[in-house]
Amino acid sequence: MTAPRLEINLQKIEYNATVLVRRLARKGITVSGVTKATLGCPRIASAMLKGGIQRLADSRIENIEAMRRANVDAEMILIRSPMLSQADRVVATADVSFNTELVVIAELSRAAKRLRRQHGIVLMVELGDLREGVMPCDVEDAVASILGCSNIALIGIGANLGCRSGIAPDARNMGELSAITTALEAKFGISLETVSGGNSSSMTWALNASDIGRVNNLRLGEAILLGNNPLHGTPIPGLHTDAIILVAEVIERKSKPATPWGDVGHTPFPKSHAPALRERVSQAILAIGHQDVDPAGLRPSQAITVLSASSDHLVIDTQSTDMAPGMEASFGLDYRALLRAMASPYVAKVMLSNGNRMGDHRPIGTHARSAAH
Repeated sequence: MTAPRLEINLQKIEYNATVLVRRLARKGITVSGVTKATLGCPRIASAMLKGGIQRLADSRIENIEAMRRANVDAEMILIRSPMLSQADRVVATADVSFNTELVVIAELSRAAKRLRRQHGIVLMVELGDLREGVMPCDVEDAVASILGCSNIALIGIGANLGCRSGIAPDARNMGELSAITTALEAKFGISLETVSGGNSSSMTWALNASDIGRVNNLRLGEAILLGNNPLHGTPIPGLHTDAIILVAEVIERKSKPATPWGDVGHTPFPKSHAPALRERVSQAILAIGHQDVDPAGLRPSQAITVLSASSDHLVIDTQSTDMAPGMEASFGLDYRALLRAMASPYVAKVMLSNGNRMGDHRPIGTHARSAAH
């Protein structure tokens, strides 16, 4: 089988989605399945839908267009603020978009009028993580402007936490989101159907809070795909953490000194060597590197240790593991590693179901490098 490759178990993704949908439904919260890490892969999107998710969310309009072309049947949400230059594509393809800029919303309104469509808007509010969002003091003025836009429906408000600054969702900031919702409805005589309380980082708060207020939606990607809580970097109990694994092939296996020799200069990649207590290391090189994956986000499934990496070489200490050229090593991934591996045209994406290979997924814009499609 081709290497390097991501082995993507669709049944495990479906299972994770099912578990999370059921857990959050008990709290009155719906789930939007986030497909951006998978580049809008239709098979993975379909696995999420089989798990009970009804809405799919992505940060790139290209991924939403790809899912539309593949006839993925679901409501589609663009969760990154639209580019002004893509307004027509957003309205033509996405049912809803998350927004913060009135100039962009005005352009979406003009595009929707031209296309004779109604476009939904979720207004994002800044609650402390300092990524996207209207400041709370400016929300009322923003809503007043949005309500005056033709062919635009303000369907809700939302917030993003735990991404740029690692600010945790809690009773204070989620309570503020609920209070803003109630105040807006009272002032403008409207009903906001969606109050989106964040991403996978909000899972712990949502499941443990005694009062979730008005929050009725979460946007989950990492939790479904990796079974991981990104806020703490810990597994979510009851979920598969190996739904996606990376497999790479050994191209060299040698016993080498643990310490390099010669004059030391600059290297573009972080330096790392074997423990100084050892004179020699049983070293192997895998045919994968920084161009394909974030080495810091790899979790070896065998008794091996990642020592370092360059653009296309990953150096490991095989310890007592028997390895030779042509053999393979497998790894779990964190979210950063998954993002880069999914985007690399050199990493095959192999879909598995019931232990059988379902074919490969070729991401947008990549060249043909695998025979099986």
